[in-house]
Amino acid sequence: MRAALLIVLGLAIGIIGTVFAMNAIKQRNPFPHAVMVVMAHHLGDLRNAVKTQRCEATQNREQLERLLAASSDIAPAFPGVEQGFVDEARHLHNQLQAAVQAAPTDCATLTAAIKPVGEACQSCHQKYR
Repeated sequence: MRAALLIVLGLAIGIIGTVFAMNAIKQRNPFPHAVMVVMAHHLGDLRNAVKTQRCEATQNREQLERLLAASSDIAPAFPGVEQGFVDEARHLHNQLQAAVQAAPTDCATLTAAIKPVGEACQSCHQKYR
C-alpha cells in the first residue's frame, strides 16, 4: 500500500513538474507575442477613433507611425519562418507606409487608409496563425 501511494505521489509530482517546464519553455521568448499585441493595440486605437468620430490628424499620424515602426519588428521577431511569412510582413509594412503617406486628417480618409492594413493583417493571420 505504501509503495503504491509513493508511486502515485511520484507520478503526480512528475506531471506537475512537466506542466511547469512546458509553460516555461513556451514563454521563453515573449517578443513575437509582444509585437503582435503592440500592433493590435495601435490598430485598435485607430479603429476606435473612427468609431467615436474623433479622428485628429496628429493622433492618426502618431498611431500609424507607431504601427509602421512595430511592423519593422515582425520578421526579426519570428526567426526561421518561411519566406511567405516574410513577404506578408513586407506587404503589411508597405501598406502602413502608404497609410502614413496618405496622412489621414478625418475619419473617412483614416478608414480608407487602415482598410488595406487590416486586410493585410487578416490575410497573414489566416495563413500563418
